[in-house]
Amino acid sequence: MNAWQAIVEAIEKEKIGHIFGLPGGDLFFDALYDHPKIKPVLVREESSGVFMAMAYARMTGKPGLCYASSGPGVANLIPGIMEAESACIPVIAVAGASSTKNAGMGAFQEADQISMMKPITKWAERVTMPERVPWIMRRAFSIACNGKPGPVFVEVPKDIGRIDAKIPEYVPSIYPLRTSGDPHAIANAVDLLLKAKRPIIVAGGGALSSKAYDEVSQLAEMLDIPIMTTPCGRSIIPEDYLLAFGLVGLYFSKLGEEIYNSADLLMTIGSRNEEFQSGVHSFFPKGAKYIQIDIDPFEIGRNWIPDVPIVGDASMILAEMIISIKDRIGSQKRKNSWTSELLKEKEKYEQEVKKECMVDDVPIKTKRVIWELNHIFGKDTILVNENGSQDLWSYYHPYYKVLDINSCIAPGEQTCMGFGVSGAIGAKLAQPSKKVVCTTGDGAFQMFMKELPTALQYDAPVTYIVLNNFGLGWIKFGQKRRGNRFIATDFSTQPNFATIAKANGCYGERIEKPENIRSALQNALKANDEGKPAVLDFVVDGWDFAPGFLSYYNKLG
Repeated sequence: MNAWQAIVEAIEKEKIGHIFGLPGGDLFFDALYDHPKIKPVLVREESSGVFMAMAYARMTGKPGLCYASSGPGVANLIPGIMEAESACIPVIAVAGASSTKNAGMGAFQEADQISMMKPITKWAERVTMPERVPWIMRRAFSIACNGKPGPVFVEVPKDIGRIDAKIPEYVPSIYPLRTSGDPHAIANAVDLLLKAKRPIIVAGGGALSSKAYDEVSQLAEMLDIPIMTTPCGRSIIPEDYLLAFGLVGLYFSKLGEEIYNSADLLMTIGSRNEEFQSGVHSFFPKGAKYIQIDIDPFEIGRNWIPDVPIVGDASMILAEMIISIKDRIGSQKRKNSWTSELLKEKEKYEQEVKKECMVDDVPIKTKRVIWELNHIFGKDTILVNENGSQDLWSYYHPYYKVLDINSCIAPGEQTCMGFGVSGAIGAKLAQPSKKVVCTTGDGAFQMFMKELPTALQYDAPVTYIVLNNFGLGWIKFGQKRRGNRFIATDFSTQPNFATIAKANGCYGERIEKPENIRSALQNALKANDEGKPAVLDFVVDGWDFAPGFLSYYNKLG
């Protein structure tokens, strides 16, 4: 058995169903040929493979696997690996490397790939002899999935990959390995929760990674606490849930910002409190106490200093807190007069938003598209986000509500353009029975529309909502604020996305009038049901920004 065969055997024993990549000159895909349980997905460019693997990992709870050949192939992985590190998603990137026999002598595609990957992965390792493969792959799975999840990189030099050897049997890794928090810290946190008059919970990606769905909602219901999330924590609860009040930071709704600012206790669960979520760390509720729960000690006090820090697995810590609260106050749910008032305000606010969205302006308002999308696609829909000025509307609750647990995939703080366009395919392959929709601007879509044939080829009928403002709207927004100094942000020449969709065997439609929004969305659903990906090109008003977006920049200057 050679090293590549041993790697494929490890992947199969770890029960990974798909691997995303583009073949090179080594023997990895030759080894895959003999393992039909693992389905290779031939991407059109390597960085797409990492984004697909990320979405696949988020939807399955298993690490996503991707592959690249040596040199430029590995270099193309870097944006996606950076995104996986930022979003704390377990991804294992396996790659070829130049031969060791003529290292330093002008070997084909020679590059110091380990040095490239070390700063942006949890672990980067070279296979130096085939016999080490089982140990390396078991470590790769364990490191990617345990503790704070993240990406791992494994490379195999060409000559090492071809050596036959007696390789030890592969023993699958064990993950997740979980530990609860310090009982003393948990008791202190419960004290603060019971004393607080206006507590809020902010759930981050760590809450989702821990699968703390039941624990978050149970704790909130016991003490009548509003729940907010970061983009990566979104769908820890369905957003039609009574105590759901949207996202934080850049993604505040008008009501959500008021609630957050008036809180006297903030409890974050698995959030790094990064720049967009925290307003460059300036959006802390004045005078509030702070409980920080995180699996990684490195994140504790990294920006805001907690009154009670707790290190451990979110679901286990919350379960302990729930037990402690029941011991203190019994099983009866506590009612909070502040929350009762907020629920009345929420009802009024949602009616205001509905009225705001149902406008017939031309160019089309993005909020109208997002509102209609939410109501026509409904439940059993996975939302995959890009992060541009117009598709940001899909982040804002209640303009769009994610209606199911674990049904939203957002980029991390790198916000690589094209993440969502590619990632939607990985999400659909992971959850084929669900509808998958990606909201994207025309800038990101142009970068990665090359993966449309991949979606069709691998039976991944997703819908792309292209919010087309013929430019780079976020950058243009900044240029306007600097005195209308517009440069290099307008696509004065742009392809016809509907035509490109049709050329790739997909459904395509361009929509310029609001009365055609609903029928276009229904056409996309029909196409998806028939196995076709769909591209809906909405010509939108590029200067209509979400209120939370404008508020964010007004506050920060």
